[in-house]
Order: sequence, then C-alpha cells, then structure tokens
Amino acid sequence: MTRIAQIRGLIQALFPERHLYLRSGGEMKGVVLSPGRQMFFAAIVLGAIVWIATSSIAIAVGAFTQSRSDRELARMQARSERWVADREARLNSAVAQLNASDASLGGLAETIEKRHLALALLLTDLRGEPGAMAALSPALRGGPNADASPVERIAGVQANQERLADAANDYARGRADRLRLAFRLAGLSPSSFASPTASGGPLLEGRDSRALAAVLDVDERFAARIQSAAENLSTADALSDAASQLPFAQPQVSARTTSSFGVRFDPFTGRPAFHSGLDFVSAFGSPVLTTAPGVVSFTGIRTGYGNTIEIDHGRGFKTRYAHLSAISVSPGQRVAVGQRVGALGSTGRSTGPHLHYEIWLNGRAVNPYRFIRAGENVQQASTQAG
Repeated sequence: MTRIAQIRGLIQALFPERHLYLRSGGEMKGVVLSPGRQMFFAAIVLGAIVWIATSSIAIAVGAFTQSRSDRELARMQARSERWVADREARLNSAVAQLNASDASLGGLAETIEKRHLALALLLTDLRGEPGAMAALSPALRGGPNADASPVERIAGVQANQERLADAANDYARGRADRLRLAFRLAGLSPSSFASPTASGGPLLEGRDSRALAAVLDVDERFAARIQSAAENLSTADALSDAASQLPFAQPQVSARTTSSFGVRFDPFTGRPAFHSGLDFVSAFGSPVLTTAPGVVSFTGIRTGYGNTIEIDHGRGFKTRYAHLSAISVSPGQRVAVGQRVGALGSTGRSTGPHLHYEIWLNGRAVNPYRFIRAGENVQQASTQAG
C-alpha cells in the first residue's frame, strides 16, 4: 500500500489538478484538468515524439543504405559500360577491317593463310606429344557457319586460330610446369636439364616475338603465342628426355618401404645411425629392377650390404641395390630402365628379406624417396593431357 501511495503522490506532484478559465463573449468558463486527463494528453504527446523520432531515424538509415547501394550500382554500371565499350570498339575495329574493299578482304585472307602456316609448324611439333590431341580437340571443334557472310566467316576463322594457339600454349606450358615440378621435388634444378633440343625448329630461331613475327610474316601478338608454346614444348621435351635417363622409377613392384632415408635407430645396436637409402620389403626372391638406364659398374659383396649391384647412369648419378639373394647382371653390361638385375634377399647386415636402395649424386647419398615422388609426376606429365 505504501508503494501505491508513493506512486499516487508522484502522479499528483507531476500532474496536479489544474483549473483553466476561458473568457468568451463576456462570460467566464472554467475547465478542470484532472491528473488523468493530463496523463492522457502527455501520453499522446510522447507517442507523437517517439513516432517522429523513429520515422526520422528510419528515413536517415534508408537514405544512407540507398546511397551506398546507388554508389555500388553506379560502379557496377560504369564497369559494365567500360567492358561493353571496349568490346564494341574491338568489334567495330574488326568489322571496319572486314567490311573494307575486296582488296582488304584479300589481304585478310592472306593473313589467315600465314597464320595457318605458323599453326601448322607448331602442330607438327605437337604431333605425338602425350595428351596433346585431347587438349587441343575442344579448340578444333566447330567452325564458321556455312550460311554466314564472308566477313563473318573470316572473323570465325580468326577466332578459331586464336583458340587453337591459346590451347597449344596452355598444353605446352602445363606439361613443362609439371616436369619442372618433378625435378624440383627431386632437389634438382630444372634449368640445368632443360637444354635446348631440336624441337621447335624455325619457331625457336627468332630471339623474340618481333623477330619471329617477321620470319612468319604474322602479327607480333600471334607470333608471341606461337613462340611461347614452342619454347614450353621444347623445355618439356628436354626435361622429359633428361627424366628418362635419371633414376625416377621404382626398384620394386608393389613393395612397401620400412626404413626411410636419414637418421634412424640401428636395428642391431639400437643407437641412432644414418641410413643412406630406402628399404623395400617384399617376398624373398622377388625381382629387383633398375630405376634408370645405365652401365653396371659393380657386382659382388660389399661389407654390410651383402650381395650388391651398382649402376652408373651418367650425369653423376649412381644407384645401389643391396642385400640381394641373386645377381643377374655383370660389370660393364648396359641395362635399361625397369630391367631385372637381381632378386630380393637378406644377405649382409640384414634382419630379414628386403631391398636396400640408394641413389648417389656426385659422390653423395641423396634421398631416394624424393626421386620416386618426382617419377610419379613425370609419369603424370607423360600420360595426362595438358
């Protein structure tokens, strides 16, 4: 009751009973404003103030949001207009050329013929490359509409030439990049093995695209595409040829590795010791294969290794196959990649049947696993389309 009395007292203090006297026509009238009426009018005034404030805030927020949207829309529209204007300018330029006189059409036809000759040189180099035809086939599909005007047909042929040149460049660059990655995975510098080859012919004779454009009598922009494709193709061929001479293959089929390259706990002493190769576990007597072509430089017993084969692959590379149960080659014999040279065993310092495989480069043992990973990438570059 006390709280209610306090509330009533507060209302009486804020809204005391008021008397208004109105004089009209010589008469005096009195109006009594009770606390209830005052509270009613105060509520109406407060509501009006809240409504006005809310509306003002909503209008301000809407104006701000609309302003941001308008600016973004304006930017998008400006960008779209620039893109359309650029395409229209290019189209108008092409149409202006193609709508020229018969002499101009004859000149364009001659330009197309010269471009075709340049593409023919490039496609000759691409012939037989792994996955090349699959990569180029989308660009070879389609052609000018037979019902189109001569101007439109010439434009269509030019567009097909552009697509074919781009597809050839993408393929050659993709294959070269995969092979470069393979060499880097093996810890080798691709540039040391990517020496120029015969691939490319006249496409590689010019020192830059301007020189090639002059030789082929085509525009410099088109010549740059052709030359880029030829250079990447030449690099890919050089790296592929080099990879075929390096120990990138697996020394065993379907074998699992146990001990990796580097420091490990010696199985005999239990102490940390450097392991200079990879160990492959498979069935006793399973074939051991050479990982690259080369010449057998040693067969026999080496301390700790047991029956051992060593092969010289040139360029400072040698491979070693140890703990063998049998040896199938002799010193001085030339072997091919994937050739069986012995059988898996457990001779020498061995805890069970396995192949100990090492790769040496310039007299230093390197990690064989990096070369096996590199070989997988080389295989992908040889089988997949660019």
